[in-house]
Amino acid sequence: MTDEKKKRILVIDDDPVLIKIMNNVLDANGFEPVMANEAPLGLEIAMTQSPDLIILDVMMPIINGYNICRLLKSEEGYKNIPILLLTSRSEQKDKEIGAEVGADGYIAKPFDTNELLETIRRLLG
Repeated sequence: MTDEKKKRILVIDDDPVLIKIMNNVLDANGFEPVMANEAPLGLEIAMTQSPDLIILDVMMPIINGYNICRLLKSEEGYKNIPILLLTSRSEQKDKEIGAEVGADGYIAKPFDTNELLETIRRLLG
């Protein structure tokens, strides 16, 4: 990405190790990572900074990722932001719930970095 504006990617996850890994991977691949280590903060950032894409953990305290996804997808100003669920819940029913709440992609943890980057690029068009 030469003079093109970096795509801002918001990562909402309560795992500090994953936050660090995601920050490094996204930064090294030409994205502008924004990190939130708790759901309410992530939701606030999503609504104030309008990222180009959101990577969202499902299992978090206070508000789970499904509810954040449903909320953002129901709001006119945010419904077009692609949301990628990144979660340890890998059962088919979990993927179906993800689709129901409007998630644009679903990757199970532990994830393959190449698969993650490929999915991000696909969702960003």
